[in-house]
Amino acid sequence: MIDIETQLAYIKRGAHELLIESELVEKLKANRPLRIKAGFDPTAADIHLGHTVLINKLRHFQEMGHHVMFLIGDFTGMIGDPTGKNATRPPLTRDQILSNAQTYREQVFKVLDPEKTEVCFNSEWFDSLGAGGIIQLAARHTVARMLERDDFSRRYAAGQPIAVHEFLYPLCQGYDSVAMRADVELGGADQKFNLLVGRELQRHYGQAPQCVLMMPLLEGLDGANKMSKSLNNYIGITESPQEIFGKLMSISDTLMWKYFTLLSFTGSEAIARLKREVDDGRNPRDAKVALAKEIVTRFHSAKDAEKALEDFETRFQKGALPANMLEVSIVSGPIAQVLKGVGLTQSTSDALRMIDGGGVKLNGEKVNDRSSVLIAGQTVVLQVGKRKFAKVTLV
Repeated sequence: MIDIETQLAYIKRGAHELLIESELVEKLKANRPLRIKAGFDPTAADIHLGHTVLINKLRHFQEMGHHVMFLIGDFTGMIGDPTGKNATRPPLTRDQILSNAQTYREQVFKVLDPEKTEVCFNSEWFDSLGAGGIIQLAARHTVARMLERDDFSRRYAAGQPIAVHEFLYPLCQGYDSVAMRADVELGGADQKFNLLVGRELQRHYGQAPQCVLMMPLLEGLDGANKMSKSLNNYIGITESPQEIFGKLMSISDTLMWKYFTLLSFTGSEAIARLKREVDDGRNPRDAKVALAKEIVTRFHSAKDAEKALEDFETRFQKGALPANMLEVSIVSGPIAQVLKGVGLTQSTSDALRMIDGGGVKLNGEKVNDRSSVLIAGQTVVLQVGKRKFAKVTLV
C-alpha cells in the first residue's frame, strides 16, 4: 500500500477536520484495507455536485486500496436528518425512498469504481433490530445530550416543536457505524455531532472507535449558501453538458479554487501551479474552462465537454441562440406569468425580481417594464439570465 505520509496528505486534502489523526495513523500502520463509510439518505431523486464532495473523497480512499462502503439510508431516510433544520422534515414513503435509492446507485458509479464499492442499505440491520432494539439504542443517550446540538437547542429555545423520532436520527447514524464496523466515517462539516455519536456507540459495543473525516460544505452558484436544490443554486450531475458547463463558468473566480480542491481530480501541485499562473496574470477563464470540461467529461463524456465549450463560446461570445432551445405555446398575458408558465422562472415573483434586476430579455432586448403584456398571435424568444431560453408562441 501507499506510505502513510502520502496517504494522510491525500486524505486531508480539502478536509475541514480530521478526528483523531493519531488514531488514523495507528489504523494505517496495521497495513490493511480500512473500512470507509459514508451515508446518504435518498431524500431526492438526483445528486448534485455538493453531494459529490464526499463521494470524491471515497474515491481517494479507493485509489489508496481501502474498502469503501456506500451506505444508502433507506431506513434513516424515513426519519429525516434534522441537521441544520428549523422544522421537522416531512417523512418520505418507502416507495419514494426505494426509487431515489436506485438513481443514487446509478449516479455514484460515475465517480466510484463499482467493482471496489460495497453498497449497503441500513434497513438490513434496522428491520431486524426491531422495536426492542430501537428502545435499547435510545437508552444510550439522554435528552440533555441531544439538546446540546445547535439545531435542537435553537428550536427548543424558540418553542418550535421537535418530534421524538428526530432524536433517533443521530443514534441510528451512529449504529450504522457499529453494524458496518467502520474504521473511518466521512461526513459534512455540519455532521460533527452525529459522527461523534458513532464513536461513542462503537466503544459501547466493544469496537475500536471510528475516525471522523469532515469535509467542507460546498457553496452553490450564489457563492454564499450551501449548494441546495431548495435554494436553486445547485449543479445536478444529471443535467445536460451545456447546463453543467454554463453553470460552472458562472461561479466567481475566487470560489473556483474551492471547487477545484473539492471536485477536481487534478493533483494538488498542479492546482497550485495553475493558481500561481492566474495570480501572475493568466486569464482565470482558462482555469474555469479546464474545471468545467473535467466535470462534464466525468458525468457525460469528453466529446460532450468539447461540444459544451463550443456552444458556450458561440452563445456568450458571439451572442448566438442555443440550437436546442425550448419551444412552447402558451396563453398570452403579463410577461411575469408567461415566464413562470414556460418554466423560465419558478414563480411570478421570481420573474418580477429578474426583470427588476435586468435579467430578462425579449427578442434580445432587455425588459425594463415589469407590467409588460405579451399579445397573442406572435412568436418571441425569451431569455432569463445567461442560460435559460425559450421560443414562445403566444395564443
